[in-house]
Amino acid sequence: MFETLKAAFTTLLVTIDPPGVAPAFVALTAGLSLQARREIALRAVSLAFIVLVLFAFGGRPVLHLLGISISAFRIAGGLLLFYIAVEMIFGREERAKRDLASDAVTRDPVGDIAAVPLAIPLLAGPGSITATILLAERAGNDWALFFALAGIIALIMAITFLALMSAGWVGQVLGVTGQIVLSRMLGVILAALAAQFVIDGVTAVLASPAGTG
Repeated sequence: MFETLKAAFTTLLVTIDPPGVAPAFVALTAGLSLQARREIALRAVSLAFIVLVLFAFGGRPVLHLLGISISAFRIAGGLLLFYIAVEMIFGREERAKRDLASDAVTRDPVGDIAAVPLAIPLLAGPGSITATILLAERAGNDWALFFALAGIIALIMAITFLALMSAGWVGQVLGVTGQIVLSRMLGVILAALAAQFVIDGVTAVLASPAGTG
């Protein structure tokens, strides 16, 4: 159980990437009061938590309904996470987040940016949703592990909230170079985790009767 939770914490921390979301948050909330920024950050992490927990508890039934095996989803999800990791390593994800933030400010500068684009897709995006479903699948029918996973998601969201509220200060401490190095390191870690998901999926397919997964 400890290994599963450790993997869940690392995977979700990297896929959600609080340091990477922080600059977008700064751009989206520029000119707002501290109280307004706190409210937006709290609402964003709360909505993202709800979305991820719903996918954790409801992801498997949806896959079964669509006729998708867990092994197939492991492989596809691992490949998706690997793609996101490559984008992080080469800096393309950072540019995409900046463009999304800029577009949101241009289109709706006074709208509820906590839901879109902060909660979805910056926090609860394709990568974190995929990772959540894969991690929930590892829990199987162990409800204690399911609720522990929900606790991990809550912990990650708390860390994200702190990262958003201290974005300006952290950016000054790390500097541009420090933020780039941190993002690249997280990308490499995510690539390794993604490869493990693919290996697990392929192994399950090869071990199953008639290779059905």
